[in-house]
Amino acid sequence: MKNRLTALALAASALVAPLSSQAQTEIQWWHSMTAVNGEVVNDLAKNFNATQKNYKIVPTFKGNYDESFTAAVAAFRAGNAPHILQVFEVGTATMMASKGVTVPVGKVMKDSGEKFDPKAYVSAVAGYYTAPNGQMLSFPFNSSTTVFYFNKDAFKAAGIDTAKAPSTWPEVALAAAKLKASGHKCPLTIAWQGWTQLESFSAWHNVEFATKGNGLQGMDARMKVNSPLHVRHIENLANMAKQGLFVYKGRASVPEASFISGECAMTTTSTGFYGNVAKNAKFSFGLAPLPYYPDVPGAPQNTVIGGASLWVMAGKKADEYKGIAQFFNYLSSTEVQAATHQRTGYLPITTAAFQLTEKSGFYQKNPGTDVGVNQMIRKVTDKSRGIRLGNYVQIRGIEDEELEQVWSGKKSAKEALDSIVARGNEQLERFEKANK
Repeated sequence: MKNRLTALALAASALVAPLSSQAQTEIQWWHSMTAVNGEVVNDLAKNFNATQKNYKIVPTFKGNYDESFTAAVAAFRAGNAPHILQVFEVGTATMMASKGVTVPVGKVMKDSGEKFDPKAYVSAVAGYYTAPNGQMLSFPFNSSTTVFYFNKDAFKAAGIDTAKAPSTWPEVALAAAKLKASGHKCPLTIAWQGWTQLESFSAWHNVEFATKGNGLQGMDARMKVNSPLHVRHIENLANMAKQGLFVYKGRASVPEASFISGECAMTTTSTGFYGNVAKNAKFSFGLAPLPYYPDVPGAPQNTVIGGASLWVMAGKKADEYKGIAQFFNYLSSTEVQAATHQRTGYLPITTAAFQLTEKSGFYQKNPGTDVGVNQMIRKVTDKSRGIRLGNYVQIRGIEDEELEQVWSGKKSAKEALDSIVARGNEQLERFEKANK
């Protein structure tokens, strides 16, 4: 009899379990975060899910930014898009022009009755994702900027001062020569080369990357990266490549692995790389502002935003939008934002999170972790507010193709940059015509 009751109890629990799980509304979140940052995404979803019982955030890795973007377009056309899509900053103009595909985050928050104050967000971050009418279109999530990382152990072995990173490009070249002389096979590598060496380089030196305020003032913007300063910089890097001082390791974030392994001693990449380095590097390292050319008037200025934001896809149910709003409210809470910033190196998206981190002594205990924040809050000009160009995913690919021709010695810096301008403008004209 006892065994029979036990069996009935088990059967009853089996019937009840699906009913209780069905009571939760699932929110699908597609993202492109890997390594430590992927762990953070999973933890954010898990922790939010534990705070309430009505909604369940389900994060799914959909490949790199290009791949997830393409997958989401196909899914939307098929009628099964996720609720939340992480889109890198270069896809912003395309998302803004995609009528009926997304719902502005400001509207989602307002309709759901969630407290939402755009002024609480760091202006340089919020402004990039805000429409001309003042409505915030997407939710700033993993906002980043470009910084300089260096291996202090390698510097010490080469007889270079470890207390101060090279601040100018001539100093970088000098450090690279000393590293090579000490036996280092890869003194410098560069991740996200278009972002770090053309986009951020332009803003940092207060020169135009593209007309129309780098696209923020209109879709009729055109590329300007073949200026004498741009040519000079790419020529310098090409000469460093010939001398073995700069070693090209691939596109996007691929070169970052060669820094963590200790193979390459210096790199320029995202602040969002910090969490990975802090966890996995077996050497002492430092963070510093991007190098600049000291003879350029006004340099350094400020760097541009990178990383990604979260877009809410259209065609979902009202209750699902309410769950999304609650999740975004959770993500922007001061404690969650501060903890995420400290763990990943991504920028704090709210002023309160920055202040809490500063008050906690985190920046003092971890020198250099405030570099990205300080770079972004300098005085902003119309040349350094950010870059918002149509078909920019394709333009980034063009930048990679042409710069690779320079590093391999097949094209001069001028030829490659002229080609980037010509091919990039074709993409911009195509985007402008398609969205008139």
